[in-house]
Amino acid sequence: MSKSVNLIKLSVGTETIEDLAAWQMTPRAQAPDGLPRHVTRMWPKREAELLNGGSIYWVIKGVIQCRQRINRLDEYIGSDGIRRCAIVLESQIIRTQGSVKRPFQGWRYLSGQDAPPDLPEGREAEDPLPVELNKALAEIGVL
Repeated sequence: MSKSVNLIKLSVGTETIEDLAAWQMTPRAQAPDGLPRHVTRMWPKREAELLNGGSIYWVIKGVIQCRQRINRLDEYIGSDGIRRCAIVLESQIIRTQGSVKRPFQGWRYLSGQDAPPDLPEGREAEDPLPVELNKALAEIGVL
C-alpha cells in the first residue's frame, strides 16, 4: 500500500476561509456531482499517494489556514481543447494551525510531516484571528 502525500496551493483572490468556501459553492468551481474542484494544468505524478488520504492545504494571505481531503482526480477538457486535471475535494474545510508560506506558482507536494496540524477539537468554531495577527504569530512559531 502506498503512503499518503498532500498538495499545497495558493488560494488566489481569497481573503478568508469563508471566501474560499463561497467560491467553491459556485457552479464554475464544482465537479458535475457538486463537489468542489480545483482545475490545474498539470496532472500529479503521485496520484496514488494523493488518493491514499491526501489533502490540499490552502495558503490564504501568505498563511496555510485550512485543508480539504482529496476525493479523486478527474480529466477536464477546457473550451480550448487542452486536457487538464480537476482535483475533486471533499466539501468539508478543515482549519489548520497557521503556517507562513512564501508565494509560489502552481501547486507543490507537501509531506505529512511538513503539513501543519489541524486545529484542536472545538477551536475550529472560534472566530478566526485577523490575517496579519495570524501571520505574525505563525512567523514566530506560536501557532
